[in-house]
Amino acid sequence: MKKIIGLVALSMLFAGPVFAYDKNLAKSYEKYFSPFVGKKTSKAMQLISAKSLMESQTKGDNLFILDIRTEGETAVYGFNLNNSKAMPANEVFKPENLKKIPTNMKVVVVCKGGLRAAMVATGLRHIGYKDVYVLKKGFAGLASYVSSKNAYQ
Repeated sequence: MKKIIGLVALSMLFAGPVFAYDKNLAKSYEKYFSPFVGKKTSKAMQLISAKSLMESQTKGDNLFILDIRTEGETAVYGFNLNNSKAMPANEVFKPENLKKIPTNMKVVVVCKGGLRAAMVATGLRHIGYKDVYVLKKGFAGLASYVSSKNAYQ
């Protein structure tokens, strides 16, 4: 009997990690990432360049800027554009904050370099937001692009 209990315990120790993930969630991510193939990957990631963002602002396109940097980062410098909102990444998925993110316009998620924005944008798309983009190279890329010649006026 001790051998059987020992074998069951041992098999659970090694089998546990194999079955530890949420199969339904994994299936939904499999579907979500299915367009990320070869040359289509960049388009599937829905990246927007600093140049495209500024051109959209100049044309008056209907877009919403979601700055997900920390309060400390946004206190130093931030967006002063129409339809922009600072909301730290750890606050985005709270129900009261999701209500503040429009579903009827393009949403551009911004952080310092783009990594956090890509993660938050992935989460937003995965829960049903359709028109979510990531500012390529983040605020740092925007700061290096913008000059007095091409700034939104």
